[in-house]
Amino acid sequence: MRTSIATAIVGLSALLGSTALAQDNTLTINSFGGAYEEAHRACVITPFEKATGATVNVVTAYSADAFAQLRAQKDAPQFDVIHFSGGQEIVGAAEGLLAPIDAAALGNAADLYDFAKANLAKGEGPAYSIAAIGLVYNTEALPTAPSKWTDLLNPAYAEHLVLTDISNGYGMLGFLMLNQVQGGDLTNIQPGLDAVKQLLNAGAVVVATSPEIQQEFAQNDAWIAPYASDYAYTLRKAGLPSGFAQGAEGTPASFITANLVAGRPNTELALKFIDLEISPEAQACFAEALRYTPTNAKTELSDEVAADVAYGEAAVAGLLRFDPTVIEANRAAWVEAWNKTIAR
Repeated sequence: MRTSIATAIVGLSALLGSTALAQDNTLTINSFGGAYEEAHRACVITPFEKATGATVNVVTAYSADAFAQLRAQKDAPQFDVIHFSGGQEIVGAAEGLLAPIDAAALGNAADLYDFAKANLAKGEGPAYSIAAIGLVYNTEALPTAPSKWTDLLNPAYAEHLVLTDISNGYGMLGFLMLNQVQGGDLTNIQPGLDAVKQLLNAGAVVVATSPEIQQEFAQNDAWIAPYASDYAYTLRKAGLPSGFAQGAEGTPASFITANLVAGRPNTELALKFIDLEISPEAQACFAEALRYTPTNAKTELSDEVAADVAYGEAAVAGLLRFDPTVIEANRAAWVEAWNKTIAR
């Protein structure tokens, strides 16, 4: 474990050390498995248990599956705190599955950027991390970092560009941003499809998964790929020279949220858990481990970590969120149009 993560955990324990709980001392949450769940345990779950004496039961379930479970268990939910990365909190709040949160009940809420706490009163939990979508690039092939989404259309990059299929969530956000800079919006994705066709004709490739991006960078002379900030770090850990740049036109963001489930008896304990997730200590730990963008303005990051994320007030001002409900409503039709565009 890196020193900065260990230090953050000590800080978290101190933060929660005075907690006194008079009700059920058990929480059930979901986490996303793999490296994410490892970081979740190191940065939040284990420190919370040690500091409070509580037991946190973790169900490994990605956002869509967790939301399906929440809906199915509407009358007797198992989760106390539920985490989403695909915007499911918007629908869950509208359906009454999630409970409104009083910002005053979260000691760290005041330090969150406004976008991360905009709809607490509606039941949409705070964003405690952001996966920022920008330009992952080969720092040796491109010593001058790309700076704009329109750089993807640079003929010099044509045979070194990797696009990700929009069946991948990050691929979808990258495509929607390319569509936007080409003049499209969520009511018209044709400009983006036309740009993709142009790029493929010039030599770009499409992959479906993040490991395939790594393969392209490692074996097939890839220079640039629109993808998430954390993946530049993944490539670097694999020994590949890589960096991350935010496009000047804006940075699509996947919000990772912590939500209070309605109809559960231990709201106080659940709110303490959520409050820990939005603390600067926990967010610094997540950024160190996974290179996710913090949403707490007081989070302090090293220069090395900060270079891989959208960090600071000016950087997060460029974050934008494509409406997840619109994406979901149109996903099938968009994927069909995408598949026709990339067919050869």
